[in-house]
Amino acid sequence: MAMDVKTVATNRKARFEYFIQETYEAGLVLRGTEIKSIRKGQISLQEAYVRTDGQQAWLVGAHIAPYEHASAYQHDPDRDKKLLLNKREIKEIWDEVRIKGMTIVPTRVYLKAGKAKLEIGLAKGKRQYDKRESIKERDISREESRRSREY
Repeated sequence: MAMDVKTVATNRKARFEYFIQETYEAGLVLRGTEIKSIRKGQISLQEAYVRTDGQQAWLVGAHIAPYEHASAYQHDPDRDKKLLLNKREIKEIWDEVRIKGMTIVPTRVYLKAGKAKLEIGLAKGKRQYDKRESIKERDISREESRRSREY
């Protein structure tokens, strides 16, 4: 029996800017109006990144739009959200960042069994020529799909 997973938001720029080496699934500590906004798809990961100190991990810069049906108890749209990961996972990520100089980027937010989850990736930055290669591959695959539709 497969888990029902609904992708809410993706960070498309992350796969263009970075080589994603390894991914982790993290839970998010949210307020009531935040989860309601996420369920409506009102979250942006464009400027977001993950920060860790070896003990805890935080999602910084993600924008969750205010929930329009909330009364006085509205959340701060740009507050830092704590990530729920195992201590072992946080230590692994922390070591990769400290020793190998990797970056932690959020790749997508999804709902799994009613809970909001964040997929984070350990990433290494792409150089300019790597980005050109990605653009070239994308253009080639686009051309092939265009040709296959014509026939």
